[in-house]
Amino acid sequence: MSNANMLLLSSSMIYGHSYLEHVRDTVVEFLPAGSRVAFVPWALEDYDRYTDTTATAMQALGISVTGIHTVASPQELLDGVDAIFVGGGNSFRLLKALYEHDLIDEVRARVTSGKLAYMGSSAGTNMSCPSLRTTNDMPIVQPPSFDAFNLIPFQINPHYQDPDPTSTHMGETREQRIAQFLEENDVAVVGLREGAWLRRIGDSLTLGGSVGARLFQRDSEAVEYTEGADLSFLLKLEPRFDSRAGGQPL
Repeated sequence: MSNANMLLLSSSMIYGHSYLEHVRDTVVEFLPAGSRVAFVPWALEDYDRYTDTTATAMQALGISVTGIHTVASPQELLDGVDAIFVGGGNSFRLLKALYEHDLIDEVRARVTSGKLAYMGSSAGTNMSCPSLRTTNDMPIVQPPSFDAFNLIPFQINPHYQDPDPTSTHMGETREQRIAQFLEENDVAVVGLREGAWLRRIGDSLTLGGSVGARLFQRDSEAVEYTEGADLSFLLKLEPRFDSRAGGQPL
């Protein structure tokens, strides 16, 4: 039985709402007043500004935030907090920084054992997956590996957008890009729309947010799930990646 305690947001903001406002009640349930959080701002360039924005939003909920970039030893900071919040931005830049600070194995061990709760948003949610290969981002830097925290055995595509039948744009839709991923990898992908999130408590996984999500799997039609859906079965899957790109071979 897993002891993992996780909140995975598609995005930290949605249209018409301030930062984290749309998920405020869920954050309060996940991080009770008095909780201490280590915030990881490395997906964006301005670490201080990003951390200040997060700290202000969390302070209103009675939660204290320390930017992980402000301490000499990130590992020691993790000893004194209740949760780690990995913010969004560019997934490649974020993963590169996580490797540079030797945090991949450290965070994985702490979260899977239940010693540290994990909250991610956008790129931070990508990091919870086995790999960053279902990100929407450009590879503006090159991390040493595509392997991420591997806290869940499936992939997530944050900010998922449904195909627009009226669009004249000739580039691939998000659905087509995920289909291409599945041609090379036998790994379930959750298309998590903006305003949706996944809440994990141990071996239980629930979909939150009124906008729902789509589940993509190899050789199967996409399946739509709505708010409150029990997705715990996803935690029992075994991802199989193309060995040419690292990870477990097909």
